[in-house]
Amino acid sequence: MMKNPKPTLLTFYIALSIATTVALIVFVLDRNIKNSAIVFLATGPVAYFFIYNALQTFIYRKIKLIYKSIHNLKLGKDNAFGEHLSDDPVNDVEQEVEDWARTKRKEIDDLKRMEQFRKEFLANVSHELKTPLFSLQGYIHTLIDGADEEPEIRKKFLEKSADNIERLCNLVDDLSEISHLERGEVSVAKETFDINKLVKEVFDSLEPQATEKQISFSIKKGCDHSFLVLADRERIRQVLTNLLVNSIKYGRTHGETTVGFYDMDENILTEVSDNGIGIDEEHLPRLFERFYRVDKHRSRDAGGTGLGLAIVKHLIESQGGVINVRSTTGIGSTFGFTLRKSKEK
Repeated sequence: MMKNPKPTLLTFYIALSIATTVALIVFVLDRNIKNSAIVFLATGPVAYFFIYNALQTFIYRKIKLIYKSIHNLKLGKDNAFGEHLSDDPVNDVEQEVEDWARTKRKEIDDLKRMEQFRKEFLANVSHELKTPLFSLQGYIHTLIDGADEEPEIRKKFLEKSADNIERLCNLVDDLSEISHLERGEVSVAKETFDINKLVKEVFDSLEPQATEKQISFSIKKGCDHSFLVLADRERIRQVLTNLLVNSIKYGRTHGETTVGFYDMDENILTEVSDNGIGIDEEHLPRLFERFYRVDKHRSRDAGGTGLGLAIVKHLIESQGGVINVRSTTGIGSTFGFTLRKSKEK
């Protein structure tokens, strides 16, 4: 059986059926094949004319109206538009409805994900704020209750209070930065620079932290030469600092962090690899989400706001690059990001 026949074809089949039926009735009654043929030839066009006009007037015009309403709704328009239906309005409407339903289903799924994300975000922000606030509250009340009379305890509690205030300030700063990044309000001052040289500068700035953890920094063998990229130098410094600090925090004592560079035709791929504790595969898809922590207790003990990798992702994407991660538990992790290769020599 034909699916969604065109109006002309549908009318033809109906008229043919009517003409054939009438001709058969005449033949049965009259037993004259000539008369039956005349009736068939006369009935067919008449039936076609009336049926076609009836379909157009009572069915297809209404279908066209429905089509217009759906199409305008999809386009966000209130005004009518020119006729552009094909000769198969039923199929057109069916396709429009399917497309509309598919779009709405995707919008609903996106809204559900955003709602879940919003709930998680609010819960995470609340938790991140409460921890230092409760600590501050405890230290201050203890001092008010008389602990300030002992100089050593007073100094200790004031230092801890200062640490928690600094943590709150860092959290607010990171929230503000990621908000600006998501709205595209951060200016990008691109320039040509040698990313190998920048990595070595970040190595030097983080040397005290690395030495304390007894972690060594190095450039991968065969990569220790100039790689010119076109990007915002200070933003990329921020990216490298975050990734290298993480390699120190979650690296093994006496471990090693290596940075490699790879020419990818139009881009330069930079990879930061460590031989630390690694990350379970189940966590990798969500690693760049705001406040997502693989080990929440350990992550907070190591410091940080939980927004570092989310900011890194936005910073790289603002340069037109992409960032990814691969990791194996117990072996280590590698974060890689691309930057546009500079055409300057």
